[in-house]
Amino acid sequence: MSILVKPDTKVLIQGITGSFGARHAQLSIDYGTQVVAGVTPGKGGQVFEHAGKRVPIFDTVAEAVKQTGATASAVFVPHPSRRTRFSKARTPGWNWWWRSPRAFPCATWFA
Repeated sequence: MSILVKPDTKVLIQGITGSFGARHAQLSIDYGTQVVAGVTPGKGGQVFEHAGKRVPIFDTVAEAVKQTGATASAVFVPHPSRRTRFSKARTPGWNWWWRSPRAFPCATWFA
């Protein structure tokens, strides 16, 4: 699937406070992408700053979309190490994680 981001596309970045998400947020802003929000649970109210642009951070995607009107999302989440993934898989409730297919990064459209 190909995703075309236009100049008027408002993008939110999930995982913006992590190293991978922050780096790609910086690259996106430098490229001219309209990054309007970041989402990291527990870090709502903080601000991501780069090249004079201030991007508000929210706790939930729903809150970010409601307040900023974002139309697309880029997801940058850390991939657990192999050791962590298999040790957690032994406990009930974690089996879904290591068996589920993963693709990083991915994008989601809201509109």
